[in-house]
Amino acid sequence: MAGLLAASLAACGGSDDDTAPTAQSATAQLALLETTDLHYYVRSYNYYSDKEDPTVGLERTATLIHQARKDFANTLLVDNGDTIQGTVLGTYEAQVAPIPPTQQLTMYKAMASLKYDASVLGNHEFNFGLPYLSQVLGGGLDVAGVDPTIGSKATGPGFPIVTANVTSLKTGKPLIDPYVILDRQLTATQADGKAVTLPIKIGVIGVTTPGIQNWDKDKLDGKISTQDGRDTVARYVPEVRAKGADLVFVLLHGGMTAAGYNANMENPGYYITKDVPGIDGIVMGHEHNTFPDRGANPSYKFAGADNAKGTVNGVPAVMASSWGKALGVINYALKWDAGTKKWSVDTTKTDVQVRTTQTGTNPAQYVGSDQTVIAAVQTLHDKTRAYVASPIGTSDFRMNSMFAEVGNVGALQLVNQAQQAHVAKYVQANLPQYADLPVLSVTAPFKAGFSGPTDFTDVAQGTLTVAAAADLYLYDNNTINAVKVSGAQIKLWLENAANRFNQIDPAKTTDQWLLNDSKTGVQPGAAFPGYNFDVFTSPDIRYEIDVTKPKYNVNKPVAGEERIQNLTYKGQPIDPAQQFIVATNNYRANSSAPYILGTGKAFDIVWASPDANREVVLNYVKAQKTVTRASNGSTSSWRFAKTPTAGKVLFKSAKDALNVAQDAGLTNISVDRADDTGVNGGTGTYAIYRVDLGK
Repeated sequence: MAGLLAASLAACGGSDDDTAPTAQSATAQLALLETTDLHYYVRSYNYYSDKEDPTVGLERTATLIHQARKDFANTLLVDNGDTIQGTVLGTYEAQVAPIPPTQQLTMYKAMASLKYDASVLGNHEFNFGLPYLSQVLGGGLDVAGVDPTIGSKATGPGFPIVTANVTSLKTGKPLIDPYVILDRQLTATQADGKAVTLPIKIGVIGVTTPGIQNWDKDKLDGKISTQDGRDTVARYVPEVRAKGADLVFVLLHGGMTAAGYNANMENPGYYITKDVPGIDGIVMGHEHNTFPDRGANPSYKFAGADNAKGTVNGVPAVMASSWGKALGVINYALKWDAGTKKWSVDTTKTDVQVRTTQTGTNPAQYVGSDQTVIAAVQTLHDKTRAYVASPIGTSDFRMNSMFAEVGNVGALQLVNQAQQAHVAKYVQANLPQYADLPVLSVTAPFKAGFSGPTDFTDVAQGTLTVAAAADLYLYDNNTINAVKVSGAQIKLWLENAANRFNQIDPAKTTDQWLLNDSKTGVQPGAAFPGYNFDVFTSPDIRYEIDVTKPKYNVNKPVAGEERIQNLTYKGQPIDPAQQFIVATNNYRANSSAPYILGTGKAFDIVWASPDANREVVLNYVKAQKTVTRASNGSTSSWRFAKTPTAGKVLFKSAKDALNVAQDAGLTNISVDRADDTGVNGGTGTYAIYRVDLGK
């Protein structure tokens, strides 16, 4: 593990020669460079479709990094977490062919080639468990259930990783170093114009989202605790300053909202900058958004978030999207005081920007790839391609999620069937007290276009491979959970899911947008992501969603304003008191109850399985061998309540995909515009479709 006071590893830029501090005042520049939420997208490659994908990948972000180092004499490169999980590359090394302790994680090998200076743990760093995390960090985690001798510094990341608000319950101390102070040398210009090299101390404090305790409860419960991000930063800033740091940066694996401070909130960036003095810059992520965004429809639009200046409450701030699509840059103008031998920031000259890998449109163009990064992962890349191409069955239809939110269950029903069968078998064998309860299953369109026009599940007709299972169930870290719920709670579950839709006014003659989604102009703080749109696909459950009703607030319900209508079980109105078992995932079971059942409520988890949902789907397909639309992709439990509208009701999805909706029997879908150029911030990457709610 990295010590709290790091040795001088490499100059930020310029000469490595030692130069005595000048007796004159001087100026310098320092650019803080950020990647975030790489999610093991190291290559520009889609392993599901087995083809190049230039829209993503550290191999292209690396080109931006090299260019920034040419543009700025002094740079500091940091990563903001969610790094080791997300693509099949990460799954392969963690679960398929576990990487030995004598070998460096391939992702870190690629990052080491770019000479990162520091990083923070994201929530997804915990997905594969603490023993694996300790190993890939180079060993040393002193926490229950971990052998700290497995792993070594030589096989660790090669750069310090810091996180201040995760504590080992075994020791009562931070799980890893809470901060690091980097000793660096700056190329500077003194008052007489002479170029000199001067020392600087840079403090970097790491904070992650406290949600890890819920999201990975099965792996972390009784082993770690988390602390509030804002209060943790407030604790450590004075300590880092007292140890001589000229600059203090916060690496926050979290985003921001101005909707009100809550202890242990997921995205506290706004309140860290508002309430904690002494911070020179904050690097954010987790939300997969961009700040600053100087487009017509920025993601963050609230007082204090200045997209023009790139500041939040006056503090320089940056969030560089996700998956290697961008590089965040905060360029500082620094002033050296020869008397105190300290640096300060000239705040009037700070520049913040997000540089994207996309260089042009129509057609889309991207920066080139860095061959060193490509070479670093070539062996793993080849092994992963061979693995995901392994056949596991066949399908007579195309399974995709492009229209999952308007009724196509082609990419959902198979997942529900696999989960239901897995839980039902376990209940019958091991939980006799629940053997008479019906077992149902819910799943969601995890890939719903949020991260781009290719961000949809899309499994071709024909041979099904391991890649198909991975595409059908995106999150390799999710595990099966079974919860006991009542009929009334099922209705609440569906009411929550229906918040995916905006309220539609049938009398309105102007266009209305159906999905509560940032693609259609809704701010992320108010948006309801597609991966929370849970649906049943059982012939036993039937219901309608009335989108003319307001969004449902489980804590302030209004009689007669429920969106879920005509909810039945086996043809009869569902009995609010009847008990059911519902198969879901560990995230939903552990952290979604307050949103589904109400504040302070928790699900009754009757089985927390160690089995990954994705593996359950994969094994189900192997056992079935043949997948058909009739048996595995046509049973939709819901429909929109029939409501003719005076104007058009629109949503965005992939281009040239109307045939997908038609093949699924959705006769109420039509193309409104072939692309979304100029519509609600659209850049031509999506098509605009119309849904006729009167059919």
